[in-house]
Amino acid sequence: MDLVHVPSFAAQLAVPGTRFAEAFTPGERSDAADRADPSASLAARWAAKEAVVKAWSAALFGSPPVLPPDGVHRRIEVVTDAWNRPAVRLLGDVATAVASSLGPDLHWHLSLSHDADYATAFVTLTRP
Repeated sequence: MDLVHVPSFAAQLAVPGTRFAEAFTPGERSDAADRADPSASLAARWAAKEAVVKAWSAALFGSPPVLPPDGVHRRIEVVTDAWNRPAVRLLGDVATAVASSLGPDLHWHLSLSHDADYATAFVTLTRP
């Protein structure tokens, strides 16, 4: 689970050269631009990316940690279906690293929410 303060996040997004500049895929940016509050949408997606890293780490409890590859957030993508239900898609070396550390058959379950000044994401990771 992760919680993001939307006004602070929006202010950080507005800073030239921010670390968040490359954190979102073109699809995430496009989806957020179509929303009533693009900053809240991106904040929820950032929370989702953080929650995925936390779920990955928690699944390794008792085992040595696996450091995610550089640029991990850009390779964790929040996608939505035709009914705007969110899902997690892992890309490139992050998908490979997760599969090698946890196995290939994983299901990521994602819930996003934002209200007033806060956005949150909850992720669970299950095996079939």
